[in-house]
Amino acid sequence: MEWLYSDIVKDHFMNPRNVLEDETSFQADGLGTVGNIKCGDQMLVAIKVKDGVITDCKWKTYGCASAIASTSMLSEVVKGMKLEEAYHITPEEINRRLGGLPEHKIHCSVLGDKALRAAIDDYYRKTGQEDKIQKEKAIIVCQCMNVTDKDIERAVKEGARTYLDLQNKTKIGTVCGQCKEQTLKLLEEYVHLYG
Repeated sequence: MEWLYSDIVKDHFMNPRNVLEDETSFQADGLGTVGNIKCGDQMLVAIKVKDGVITDCKWKTYGCASAIASTSMLSEVVKGMKLEEAYHITPEEINRRLGGLPEHKIHCSVLGDKALRAAIDDYYRKTGQEDKIQKEKAIIVCQCMNVTDKDIERAVKEGARTYLDLQNKTKIGTVCGQCKEQTLKLLEEYVHLYG
């Protein structure tokens, strides 16, 4: 059977970098956890910060090869980055550095950047810099019914698992249906995150 991943993904999966072995001895300046181990992937990212720069990044995850490789790569990339720059790293950037992931596995790469942002937010809270915490802006997915990505995320958290479930909860795609493809991608991502 042919390996579906790039050599870079394979290397980061088989030899993950910066795995958090012991939270107590690492003494992180910021911790971020996303996902739910009971019904999907879960990830913890721990960072050390000096003068506004990430000096070290450790992580642990319960997830698939793509999630592990993505977070391993993320942990390498953000070392030496200013917090403001690291805050805006995207799954697409990590995916590119990995040489790409199979289309059906791209949603596995979203945990790392979310956990990193949560760790940075935690650092900001601990150091009295709450004003630097950025609220994620909602993106309108369905123009006809004014349904955002946050509405879809909330619906999944409340139990929506199919496109029909989303339509029943949000009325998304009930007018022109042009948003269906983007909606299905977000649905897959959020179901993966929240189970």
